[in-house]
Amino acid sequence: MPVKYIPYYPNTVEGQAILDNITRTQRVLRYRENDKVYDRIKRGMPYYEVEPLETVGEPSENLVIRGECISACAYLKEKGIKVDLVYIDPPFASGADYAKKVYLRRNPKLAEKIAAAEQEMDIDELKAFEEKMYGDIWQKEDYLNWMYENLIAIKSIMSDEASIFLHIDWHIGHYAKILMDEVFGEDNFKNEIVWKTQTPSGMKALANKLGSTHDTIFWYAKSENFTYQPQFLEVSEQYIKRNYPYEDEKGFYKTAELQEPSEATLKKLEAEGLLYTTKNGKQRYKMYAENTEGILIDDVWNDFLALSATAGERVSYSTQKPEILLDRIINLSCKEWLDEEKTIRPIIADFFGGSGVTAKVASDLGRNFIHVDVGINSIQTVRDRLKETKANFQILEIKDGVSLFRNPQQTMDKLATLIPGLQKGVKGISSFWFGAITKSKEGIVPVYVPNLLNTQEKVLDIPTMNTIINQELQNLEVNAKKVIVYYIDIDDQKAVEKFIKENNATEIEVELKDLKNLLHDIVIEDIIELKTTKTKDGYETEITKFISDRLIQKIGEFNQKGNLQSIAKGKKFEPISISDEGLELIELIALDCENTEGQWHSTTEIKIDKLGYVIKDGVKSKDFWDGKIISDKKPLRIKVRNISGDETIKTIL
Repeated sequence: MPVKYIPYYPNTVEGQAILDNITRTQRVLRYRENDKVYDRIKRGMPYYEVEPLETVGEPSENLVIRGECISACAYLKEKGIKVDLVYIDPPFASGADYAKKVYLRRNPKLAEKIAAAEQEMDIDELKAFEEKMYGDIWQKEDYLNWMYENLIAIKSIMSDEASIFLHIDWHIGHYAKILMDEVFGEDNFKNEIVWKTQTPSGMKALANKLGSTHDTIFWYAKSENFTYQPQFLEVSEQYIKRNYPYEDEKGFYKTAELQEPSEATLKKLEAEGLLYTTKNGKQRYKMYAENTEGILIDDVWNDFLALSATAGERVSYSTQKPEILLDRIINLSCKEWLDEEKTIRPIIADFFGGSGVTAKVASDLGRNFIHVDVGINSIQTVRDRLKETKANFQILEIKDGVSLFRNPQQTMDKLATLIPGLQKGVKGISSFWFGAITKSKEGIVPVYVPNLLNTQEKVLDIPTMNTIINQELQNLEVNAKKVIVYYIDIDDQKAVEKFIKENNATEIEVELKDLKNLLHDIVIEDIIELKTTKTKDGYETEITKFISDRLIQKIGEFNQKGNLQSIAKGKKFEPISISDEGLELIELIALDCENTEGQWHSTTEIKIDKLGYVIKDGVKSKDFWDGKIISDKKPLRIKVRNISGDETIKTIL
């Protein structure tokens, strides 16, 4: 349950066009009783307890938060934290699944042999499989409701000088523009930025329409006091020669005619040697290329493409954006300092942080940052990325009572296997229900599970229960004696149970179940076998065996599917195999020599990249991992992250 509720920003901007096909359920919840319609105002953003997981570097205002956008905004509002620039790149309602490629690491023993033979690692030889990170599959109305409540929450923690940049594409962008007008006001709309992400030559021909080669970024200000700092493109030599056609000993220049110049202007130009008189007696002056600021950036950004710009920056994250994009946005709309004494830096927030490009660029440019994402892979990616740049930050986790698998989509996929006997697509059961189970006494039992991707469904309250008993129960096409309703949070359990008793006109029993009990053991920890040895210089910890039942099962499924596909195509299939030690399944090892419990402190750590090379405490090397990690002090606990992102912490006795 939330500790309390934090009020939203009180109102949207009046007089704006609105979308009638969304209900804005976070603002008004409605239910019917005895032919009367009751409006229940949502109390606000749910504020949960927040647990500090790790401090990297020195204490600072920089935050990396695992949690949903609304819960994170509630935390920031409660702490009185205002942000000065927001960039968000939420799902685009594109209907696409986004997957992460998971690479097996080299067996340390094999890596030693390769190093001895002075051979290079071949990326094409690496074994990999894919795991779904999230499914961008939404009903349009659900997506817009979700987007609306996020925008309202974000606005509530923006400073008066702040701007917001919403990165979107053609699937839903035109609707998102209307929502932005409603929340921030048409008068605060600054630009529709068109970012050309690829060239037509890189596209396949489409049968019945033109190819799409751009994304859209909507720029809105919070108020009239927003920051705008014009940006310029560096002029190229070709541009200079084309626009400055003359050349002398000082360089390329063009000329312009003076129109009624003042005496002071004439004297200044003459003193600088720029003034001259033409044969017909007209006065002109020289303008040298080096005196120009460059080409003023407009609302079409076609000077860098998505793939080429991220070529040297990739962190195996499917939706990664190039650093130059955020560099431009930050420099365009966010000062380096908020005060003349240069003591207060602005805060830049990204509530769908993904690969962490916003946080990374903000840190590089000397701004403070807040990175928020619900997926553990995002938190790990940005954590490692920022550590390499020597950034200071704290990692927090919002304790909303739901132990997510890695992200909401994977949890929803997993739930179908965790509910005993659950069947999907049962005839006579609408899509409102997650599925149904069959019991000997009750027969078919429909099961409701809140959608973890939709924060509107996280709290079971009377309006939701009213929908279930006065609509969905009566529309069932099967003869059900009972339904099961799972919940994450419940508004007031006694009030909800009383409402069911007094308003359920059917003979169907409604059983309430806490989803958290089902999710408690959703992640089975990996098994780590190790030995620690005292050396003359400190301590050596060697991992002798690593077992991940979940990954072994995943690899087995990959091999089985690949083998069947190969047989069908008449080709040979090379299955993924792992050694008895299982060290190929490890991505990161860290030692805490300070604490046996509580907030994690990485005294030392190593990360193994997909080629098998070691990154020690954020510093890249060309060394192969030998299965060991060295520390000056005696290690008290060890953290091991597998290649899919699951982390296991074990106390070292």
